[in-house]
Amino acid sequence: MQLQFSFIVPVFNRPSEIDELLSSLVEQQYPHSFEVVIVEDGSTNSAEQVVSSYANKLTINYLFKPNSGPGDSRNFGMRHAKGNYFIILDSDCIVPPQYLSTVSNFLNSTYVDCFGGPDAAHTSFSNLQKAINFAMTSFMTTGGIRGNKNQISKFQPRSFNMGLSKKAFKETGGFGNIHPGEDPDLSIRLWKLGYQTALITDAYVFHKRRISWRTFYKQVSKFGKVRPILNYWHPDTRKITYWFPSVFFIGFLATVLLAPLIGVYPLAWYVIYFIGVFFGALFQTKSLSIAIQSVVATGIQFTGYGIGFLTSVIKLKLYNKAPEQLFPELFFKNKS
Repeated sequence: MQLQFSFIVPVFNRPSEIDELLSSLVEQQYPHSFEVVIVEDGSTNSAEQVVSSYANKLTINYLFKPNSGPGDSRNFGMRHAKGNYFIILDSDCIVPPQYLSTVSNFLNSTYVDCFGGPDAAHTSFSNLQKAINFAMTSFMTTGGIRGNKNQISKFQPRSFNMGLSKKAFKETGGFGNIHPGEDPDLSIRLWKLGYQTALITDAYVFHKRRISWRTFYKQVSKFGKVRPILNYWHPDTRKITYWFPSVFFIGFLATVLLAPLIGVYPLAWYVIYFIGVFFGALFQTKSLSIAIQSVVATGIQFTGYGIGFLTSVIKLKLYNKAPEQLFPELFFKNKS
């Protein structure tokens, strides 16, 4: 099968990000043509002018629709795309020149109907962005929870860097209306239909994550809330590892509160762990500032995710209501 790629990119009020992304797609070292589908998700600050400036450099299809969230916007874009294999990116990504050739080579040798790629920190990123990137991707934090990267069909791709065949999209209907969590939900539904997923380790993107400490906490808290909902929908995918951030947070809180009774020695385990995070980040980034901020980011990650996870578990156990009723902030109403 000749692979014909269509990039699918939803955007909401971020024209400058689209400019950076499209600029990187112009530089792709790929010998065949490809399509870029930009889906404006009801933005008030339109990217249309930016997109039109690339009309002579890329094959672009610009679409505008009412706001209905990223999952529905990706589905909308895939329904209007001309390719037979879709590559889904977030608007805050920058794509290295070899990306599409790397994807094509992998799929031509080891075809799967859905793949994911990692994210990396570009040299132009701020120290905060690099620290959060470390916390989100390192094996020392929660970066490995998605599955063993060496096992085909066990990896759960994330939609900032995700590939999906047209066939798989049509059979699954694409993304659901939960957000975040729409990507692992799709992966699980693909597995149930017999499709395979894989991680293409060299198909990385630079994921900018325009974020502050406050928004990072809110983001990881939502990640934590979503996981028990996915376990509720797909009970066979439950893993004990999903409890780790909550156990970590509860243990840390307990050792602090009980220190007058049990002493400070139990805290030493947490101190050792965070020292390990510090030196891991320092070794990787060669920056003292990023290493310190990586420790903070890891603490926020475990706290936000852990509290969000526990909140979701408790609500789902106590109340006989659908997740959409208990967590309306995690669901969009589809309009496309």
